[in-house]
Amino acid sequence: MTDRPGRRRRTAAALGGPAVALAALTACAGPAQYYEGTGVHDTTAADITGSWQNTTGTSVLLRPDGTALLTRLDGQDFDFDRGWRLSGTGTWQLTDRQGGQVVRLALTARTGAEHRSPAPTGTATGSTSAADSQYPSAYAWSFYVGRRQQDGVGLFFFSGDPDIGHAYVLTRAPGS
Repeated sequence: MTDRPGRRRRTAAALGGPAVALAALTACAGPAQYYEGTGVHDTTAADITGSWQNTTGTSVLLRPDGTALLTRLDGQDFDFDRGWRLSGTGTWQLTDRQGGQVVRLALTARTGAEHRSPAPTGTATGSTSAADSQYPSAYAWSFYVGRRQQDGVGLFFFSGDPDIGHAYVLTRAPGS
């Protein structure tokens, strides 16, 4: 005679460990981890060129020739939590992926850097010299292209922990 209840317990115990580990791993999968895009595919480079801003004093100028001027732009994803803001010049490109369009912005020459207030412990606040090594000298962002009927085209990326899904939004600057 076989010990079926004991065998079931041993099988459940053997499968329970991997099941708990798999559940723990998938529990960390927030909305941004699986975000594929907005589904927008009909935006042109002419729709993207111009001045963009957000409510924290960030401004980005995307020129028709593919160059960019950015002021006080925060880091993307976990880099946002480091608190730095970069200013400088760079390049941009509108790309199309299966999930939607993305603007790739690359800082190639940093002209300034600062920390948002309140600054993390042990860091300086306010503007610093462009040579300060605590800030990246080059950086790249990927902005999703979105569209709302009342506002038109918008640009955003996820800031902070991507599992939380906080969006860092740039809107068209007035007069742009």
